[in-house]
Amino acid sequence: MNLKNIAIERLFSQHIENQRFKLPAELVSWLGAVQGQDYAGAKWSIGLRLNGTKDSDVEQALKNKTIVRTWALRGTLHFVAASDIHWLLALISPRIISKNTRRYQELKLDKKTLSHSNKILQNALNNDNQLTRSELLKILNQKGISTEGQRGAYILQRASLEGLICQGVTQFNDPSYMSLEEFPANKIDHEAALAELAKRYFHSHGPGTLKDFIWWSGLFAKDARAGLDAIKSKLKKEVIDGVTYWMSSIKSNQLDSPKINLLPGFDEYLLSYKDRSASIDTEQIKRMLTPTNGFFRSTIIINGRVKGTWKRIIKRGKVIIDLNPFMPLNDDETEILALEVHRFGEFLGMDVEEIR
Repeated sequence: MNLKNIAIERLFSQHIENQRFKLPAELVSWLGAVQGQDYAGAKWSIGLRLNGTKDSDVEQALKNKTIVRTWALRGTLHFVAASDIHWLLALISPRIISKNTRRYQELKLDKKTLSHSNKILQNALNNDNQLTRSELLKILNQKGISTEGQRGAYILQRASLEGLICQGVTQFNDPSYMSLEEFPANKIDHEAALAELAKRYFHSHGPGTLKDFIWWSGLFAKDARAGLDAIKSKLKKEVIDGVTYWMSSIKSNQLDSPKINLLPGFDEYLLSYKDRSASIDTEQIKRMLTPTNGFFRSTIIINGRVKGTWKRIIKRGKVIIDLNPFMPLNDDETEILALEVHRFGEFLGMDVEEIR
């Protein structure tokens, strides 16, 4: 196995290739969590892994509460399966809350204030009520809790980390919130949760290293190692250039024809690894993919490797896809890329126009 093989294996393990799930919740649970900072992009991350799925199907899964959006791994927004949210937050949240201690102090958010704000949010979302972020911030201010500056964001995040609330559908960059009280309390002990998260990662993201798992999960190194140690007897190991990779099995998957995908900027395929050298060829490309204003560029991948960037523009009910391949494409690649552009248009339910 070499880096090229690793890239292809990840296409299969992440279900970008050889897709077998039908529902968003099944896929999200398989992956453990799906990067969700960019709401629209995160929906496409799910859609590109589910044949025939549309943006409206992912929205419906959020409305049906089979998937939710919350601050999870590394303290960043992710989509997670509703059935996983309680045990995942119990495992991940304590470290994030601890890391936020200094910021809480800077924002004058002491325990008494946060306890008060938590109760206000819980009361506002009782009886299956759903309110937008702007509505909740207004209520907090009316109740004497200032949401000036970043206080509002940290108040909402803290209640989410404590398993009290989560996000549902977002409209016009204003997410709706709901109570988590009625969600199944699927809690497991700490050691079992570490093992479960490690299993999810190496099965759905393998081949991966321990360092990759530490990066993705945001766990302490000792906890991530304990999770891997608990399941490594059921994993396959491959050593490449002195680096140990773990995966569910070594399948030597092959691609029958060029595989081209349009990935959103925060897709799991790239961001869930500390070392991305299996998918990014050169230092020049790495520089081109450096985030600007906190956002990563959307990428064109061919056979699992970054070969260009793209962006979408919604205009007058039509989606315009601006393609920027890093090198000339042959006829087969051009045809397959055009099909992927069309597939993205179908996902959005919009006519699509391709430009270069």
